[in-house]
Amino acid sequence: MAPALLLIPAALASFILAFGTGVEFVRFTSLRPLLGGIPEPRGPDARQGWLAAVQDRSILVPLAWDLGLLLLFVGQHSLMATDTVKVWMSRYFGVLQRSLYVACTALALQPLILPQLVMRYWEPVPRGPVLWEARAEPWATWVPLLCFVLHVISWLLIFSILLVFDYAELMGLKQVYYHVLGLGEPLALKSPRALRLFSHLRHPVCVELLTVLWVVPTLGIDRLLLALLLTLYLGLAHGLDQQDLRYLRAQLQRKLHLLSRPQEGEAE
Repeated sequence: MAPALLLIPAALASFILAFGTGVEFVRFTSLRPLLGGIPEPRGPDARQGWLAAVQDRSILVPLAWDLGLLLLFVGQHSLMATDTVKVWMSRYFGVLQRSLYVACTALALQPLILPQLVMRYWEPVPRGPVLWEARAEPWATWVPLLCFVLHVISWLLIFSILLVFDYAELMGLKQVYYHVLGLGEPLALKSPRALRLFSHLRHPVCVELLTVLWVVPTLGIDRLLLALLLTLYLGLAHGLDQQDLRYLRAQLQRKLHLLSRPQEGEAE
């Protein structure tokens, strides 16, 4: 039992790292573009047009750096999700396979979302062109407010979907808990409908994340790069069908029923 109990701190450390990264991801994708916007460039001709931008080294260099950071995350997230790597990780790390995957994903995101740590890893491009920008009234007031409301709704939906998909299992905590108690692999106890869903769906929050990525008051060139690449990645990994939607609806109703049971007991 003692060696098994040593797995718990490792799983908890991975969970804390992933949770903190998730909070910073909300700040990076929602709070910064909604509240901070794009820094205004200095000078009347400081912001380049689209044709001039493709010839401006001061714009291309940070874009290439940002692209490299995105490819680092996408490569890690895709490679470690392959069956070959999963089998190898399970052989050498055992029940910590999912926790290690979550921790590596969080570490891959860190250069993107913590620019204050190492020389501003994610490079904004204030001199680059913008695809759209709400500057004139009344759009300068109402568009940011509408974007804020849609972001709040999207993050609430993401949180609800994570509850349906069993957040503890997604983070690798449930696997270690079951292992310590000798209950086996949690996935082996799933229904055939759940196994079918997990076999071809890696990103259950595709639509909500797309809303967060694209619905912003100002879409600069670095944000456009982020939204385009992650949209392509999410689209390739998204495979819900009607049978999956029926299963998800049933699971959501079951979770809501379980959450409402204590209130029903107090009312009696």
